[in-house]
Amino acid sequence: MVNFKLDDMQEGLRDLAREFALDEVRPNAEHWDENSQYPKEAISAAHDMGILNLHIPEKYGGMGLGCIEEVLVNEELAWGDPGFATAAYATALACAPLITGATEEQKEIWLRKVAEEGQLASYAVTEPGAGSDVAACKTTAVLDGDEYVINGEKMWITGAGYSDFFFVLAKTDPDAGYRGMSGFIVEKDAEGFSLGKKETNMGQRCSDTRSIVFDNVRVNKNQLIGESESGGWMNAMKAFDLSRPNIAAHATGLARASYEHALQYSNERMTFGKPLHKHQAIQFMLADMKTKIEASRMLTWKSAFESDQGIRNTESAAHAKRFAADTAMEVSTDAVQVFGGYGYSEEYPVARLMRAAKVMQIYEGSSQVQRMIIGREITKDF
Repeated sequence: MVNFKLDDMQEGLRDLAREFALDEVRPNAEHWDENSQYPKEAISAAHDMGILNLHIPEKYGGMGLGCIEEVLVNEELAWGDPGFATAAYATALACAPLITGATEEQKEIWLRKVAEEGQLASYAVTEPGAGSDVAACKTTAVLDGDEYVINGEKMWITGAGYSDFFFVLAKTDPDAGYRGMSGFIVEKDAEGFSLGKKETNMGQRCSDTRSIVFDNVRVNKNQLIGESESGGWMNAMKAFDLSRPNIAAHATGLARASYEHALQYSNERMTFGKPLHKHQAIQFMLADMKTKIEASRMLTWKSAFESDQGIRNTESAAHAKRFAADTAMEVSTDAVQVFGGYGYSEEYPVARLMRAAKVMQIYEGSSQVQRMIIGREITKDF
């Protein structure tokens, strides 16, 4: 029997995240966005409260919770502010390939740094000429004695300016295609490692996004993720099966915030002698918003549930991420429409939410890539 009822722990965790979003995130969201300020203190506070990186196992100092618990929290954080949610979640994405592919010794070192010391990390895969086409990356790692020498460039790396270490995907066998890719841990103070300028983005401006450059960066062999070379691409892709439900949760939280602002405004704004929501045109818009938000949440929960049950969730995660991201863009745009001219002004939060929504259709696999994944999954047996 299907059961959508949360247990007491899950409800308590969601309430804790909502309280944090209401008290610590929303009051600062406009300032962070306007000034492109990275919310490091708030991220540290969320870590101390125990609502970040929930998937790190208890044996490495983490909470050892599931994907369901993470999506509950991430919807609330994005409801508070999607830029904060993205910035706060970056470390969890970087930890995912460690959880799925690292050795016990590596997990003990790097996951514990996050769980117990509050270190931040970034997932460094995207390159200037290899965005969605990850297998086309040109960054290389060449073994030289007991060290690998890494050369190349990554771009659009979330949290790069504040991260303590990076999960880096590089080619150890350039002739083997995606099978010749390996994952590495690179620390921020490695010689030859440098940061590019902070990007000026359309939305989610508090999330620090930069390019990073590797100029003969040397890392010890024990910073190769796993027991041997190759398998890096598959491990990096497995990380998306863990992260996409959470990005879908971010999109759902953003859509919910947009809808709630629009609903409230439609009750306050009087036109032709009655509140906006009494006009059928507006009422139907609000109804469609709510339906799509509910559907986004159910797709998100399903993909998270499958992850927790050990069921391969590649297709369900793609459904959730694609639908929720497109819903966030549509609902936030409609919220601006409900506000009319005021919605186009930065004085009201719906403009910021609409700007924030667009990137959700792009990062962690664009909506078009999610359709490719879904199409591949539903036709693989033919």
